[in-house]
Amino acid sequence: NLLSRFTRNEFTLESKSTIGVEFATRSIQVDGKTLKAQIWDTAGQERYRAITSAYYRGAVGALLVYDIAKHLTYDNAERWLQELRDHADHNIVIMLVGNKRDLRHLRAV
Repeated sequence: NLLSRFTRNEFTLESKSTIGVEFATRSIQVDGKTLKAQIWDTAGQERYRAITSAYYRGAVGALLVYDIAKHLTYDNAERWLQELRDHADHNIVIMLVGNKRDLRHLRAV
């Protein structure tokens, strides 16, 4: 998944959907300073919505990730954007990201 790829540079074809919340950390260099980023992966399924919204508070950035091979995941991005606007700090930086480029032959978005 995106979390393990970014924080540990690992990729597996057997990746499963996030259940609830997962997190990992990664140290990155920004303007000559080392920053320790804590990355949270919240479940996208509706049944976890009440759990995941609590993790938006205090976030300085968010990636809204959709599956390029599943149009419904792109359609749901608008709802997740509203969730962020309702529960996150007003100055959060938000980026929309199309995921699973390896499935471009199945691209629906």
